[in-house]
Amino acid sequence: MMNAAAVQSNLRLAPPSRAGDNAFKLLTWCMAMMVFVMALLLGWELFRGSELSLKRFGWGFLIQSDWNPGNGQFGALPFIFGTLVSSALGLMIALPLSLAAAIYLSEMAPGWVRRPAEYLIEMLAAIPSVILGLWGMYVMAPWLGAHPYPLLQKAFGYLPVFGGRIYGPCILSAAVIVAIMIVPIITSMSREVFRAVPDSRREAALALGATRWEVTRLAVLKGSMRGIFGAAMLGLGRALGETMAVIMVVGGSTVISPSLFAPGCTLASGIANEFTEAVDDMYRSALFELGLALLLVTIVTNILAHLFIGAVSAPKHDGQA
Repeated sequence: MMNAAAVQSNLRLAPPSRAGDNAFKLLTWCMAMMVFVMALLLGWELFRGSELSLKRFGWGFLIQSDWNPGNGQFGALPFIFGTLVSSALGLMIALPLSLAAAIYLSEMAPGWVRRPAEYLIEMLAAIPSVILGLWGMYVMAPWLGAHPYPLLQKAFGYLPVFGGRIYGPCILSAAVIVAIMIVPIITSMSREVFRAVPDSRREAALALGATRWEVTRLAVLKGSMRGIFGAAMLGLGRALGETMAVIMVVGGSTVISPSLFAPGCTLASGIANEFTEAVDDMYRSALFELGLALLLVTIVTNILAHLFIGAVSAPKHDGQA
């Protein structure tokens, strides 16, 4: 009996083993570092592939607008312009629609409407981009060029962005197809953000006599701005890199035009559309540099978004001691 008691005492006094905790911590650290390693490797490969173009054009490649492979002239500005304009317009179209849908589904919709609508939104997010591109090329772009675009030009034709000849495939069509693709993403993310708002906030606003809209605006939207901005940035990231659907409706022109009705191009669509035509090393190197430019645009956009979120959520001081 004494020996058994001594053994139990020694077992109780033995320090717990940290081997499992340390191994798990090391494993998760390695998995987290893989993200940085993959990003560095991606950037390095793009840099290596664009070495010839960088030596010839330097970083001036980003601000040159002449893209003429026959003459050996390459400039990324038309692609950067098309990427930023189509993505920004797509986000401007998608964000109000997504927020309205998310507010309705999380705050107002009855259960028999909410559940089928959520399933449909998830199904829309799962549609391959090439399918949306085919629909956009054969249905959406011709219809937009025949009906809404002439009305826009008639009403706002005095503005340069709505002037010029109307084409079905154009920058505005690319923005519309991008908006269709990112609406499910922003809607789903925003809906989850709204659901995370404690019910006590809604109840407190109702107890103070707020209307349904005031409860949504003050108790839900005001406390969810950071989450909404994060959802918008996630949608913008998808818009910046979208390829197949944009190729089919953007037009493919490398001429910068102030009109949204003119054909254009984006970084992703330019790479995918011209890579099979690259017959020499300089041409391929220029396309690699387009990929490097797309990576830089994405990184800079995300950095600015995080800085903006930090500035918005930073505590404000009134200057009192």
